[in-house]
Amino acid sequence: MKHFMALSLAITYLCAVVPNGVSEEPGSEVRSKVVMASEVEWKPLNPLRGNKGPQAGTLWGDQTGTGASGFLVKFVDGFSSPPHIHNITYRGVVISGGLFNGDPKGEPMWMRTGSYWTQPVGQPHITAARGPSVAYVEIQEGPYLVLPTEKATDNGERPINLDASNIVWLDASSTSWIDQPAQASSAVGPEIAFLWGKPQKDQISGTLIKLPAGFAGKIQTPDSTFRAVVIQGQPQVKASGQADAKTMAPGSYFSSQNKAEHQIACEAEDGCMIYVRTKGKFNILQSTQPGSDQK
Repeated sequence: MKHFMALSLAITYLCAVVPNGVSEEPGSEVRSKVVMASEVEWKPLNPLRGNKGPQAGTLWGDQTGTGASGFLVKFVDGFSSPPHIHNITYRGVVISGGLFNGDPKGEPMWMRTGSYWTQPVGQPHITAARGPSVAYVEIQEGPYLVLPTEKATDNGERPINLDASNIVWLDASSTSWIDQPAQASSAVGPEIAFLWGKPQKDQISGTLIKLPAGFAGKIQTPDSTFRAVVIQGQPQVKASGQADAKTMAPGSYFSSQNKAEHQIACEAEDGCMIYVRTKGKFNILQSTQPGSDQK
């Protein structure tokens, strides 16, 4: 309880002293959106399979239309698809359970929470679940279609299946994307992992953020669209422009347009993990030393 109260005070302080949308360009209004995991509306991912197949919950965009989009996919325990292909390349991050995405004849590599994979356009594969499972899936161009393997193609792309244990994390000493106070430099701080794209100005990229237990701080976003999905833990997030902080369960989503600041605190014993898609560089600013409130 003492740990929780300290974190609540920390995020309340941050919300009071930091104005929404700091350093905005004149006339550039910060627009933000929050979707709680409990508010997600589920529909069949593949209309031909209906409720017997995976269910999809749209977070942003529209995977059934044109353009980029991001959505959750929910699988029942024991699900295994027939071999199939897709008309587009997609990326995925495991939120819960265990997922296998790969060669129908291969030995399953069950990916756990925080694992990342890509599925190239036109390449035959299956998707299977061990235990009730949820993943976040992102596409650059819709619609997302499931097609028979007879229509398989090969454009040279190759799949990636990256287990959470093999992800390379960078701390404040290795990247300029994290600003950690000098007094906390020897403590466990936030970390970041670059997953795809070019993490530089005017380029879209995807990253994972890992926040330690006891973290309180903020994320400063560039003058572009910022999208974030909670992967692990239940961080308290006050999205820029929102009236109150919300405790966001895995699968929850928040976003902003134009320069913004999102206040974040993490009380989960195992820390918190957030997937971010943005154009350009964002900054993580730590305001308290993890564990400093525990006496």
